[in-house]
Amino acid sequence: MSATEAAAAAPTVDVHAHVLLPEVEALVAALPGFAGARTLDARRNGPAALAVSGAMVRERLPRLTDPAVRLAAMDACGVDVQLVSPSPSHYHYWSDEPTAEKLYRLANEATAGHCAAAPGRLRGLGLVPLQHPALAVGALDHALAQGLLGVEISSHAPGRELSDPAYEPLWARAEERGALLFLHPFGCTLDERLDRWYLSNTVGQPTENAVALSHLIFSGVLDRHPGLKVLAAHGGGYLPTHIGRSDHAWSARPDAGAGCAHPPSHYLGRLYFDSLVHDPYVLRELVRVAGADRVLLGSDFPFDMGAADPVAALRAAGLPAAEFHAVRGANAAALLRKD
Repeated sequence: MSATEAAAAAPTVDVHAHVLLPEVEALVAALPGFAGARTLDARRNGPAALAVSGAMVRERLPRLTDPAVRLAAMDACGVDVQLVSPSPSHYHYWSDEPTAEKLYRLANEATAGHCAAAPGRLRGLGLVPLQHPALAVGALDHALAQGLLGVEISSHAPGRELSDPAYEPLWARAEERGALLFLHPFGCTLDERLDRWYLSNTVGQPTENAVALSHLIFSGVLDRHPGLKVLAAHGGGYLPTHIGRSDHAWSARPDAGAGCAHPPSHYLGRLYFDSLVHDPYVLRELVRVAGADRVLLGSDFPFDMGAADPVAALRAAGLPAAEFHAVRGANAAALLRKD
């Protein structure tokens, strides 16, 4: 069997799909910090976005919570396997240490329970409290103990970027255990500048992706942990298609090049990216700069900013057959395989 034939035989795997966990929200709903977090969310998004998002989530709630409804939706768009991660709204990085520990345990166990309804088709990711780095390794270990494949993280925590040395134990443990880190932003620190026309998502998410990945690259995290498995949502945001500017800074300025051993473009081949870029030409460029073996099918199921038919969106890029099948499922099948 040729490499193309082997890739074509792989299942179709969607690595960007979410589950909503009502028990997590019930845990935090009465806590004082929750009101402040909701106020910040309202300020960042604006009233129009919140109204539309609320109605959208209510309409899609069965797909977010009921495994049977999820599986039927997967069948309808030809997806064999989903990698299910908690809705980023469950991060709650404002919570104190005791609450954060309760939250990650509840989220990890609930996600594992959701996936247990169809273990051959649903694999899961847990959460770690980035606001409390001392808890992060334990949270990762807990997620893996539930049979999850890794954890989902945001682009930053309050007062900490991903380049913060406090996260070194987390990167080391994830590398040691072969755990996947799914980088999915929630909220953008540009705040009210993006509070109209849903700019908080359309501009904010790819901005946060680019900033977070730049911190991992320029700080040398990927040099110190070359086996780290980081999967960036939304195609890595703005960074992959503008990586030339980062390379230029690295070569032209001693302050830019001081922290990492290679030009930033070198590290795109050490990262993974989902295919959710909403433009076939951008997807082709992502495959070109990162490599066809580093891009994985992603839909953001079942939210409205996702791809209702991710395979059709991938097909529109017109990739060669071997690359199409690699992105469609073969790359994910290899990445998510557990020894």
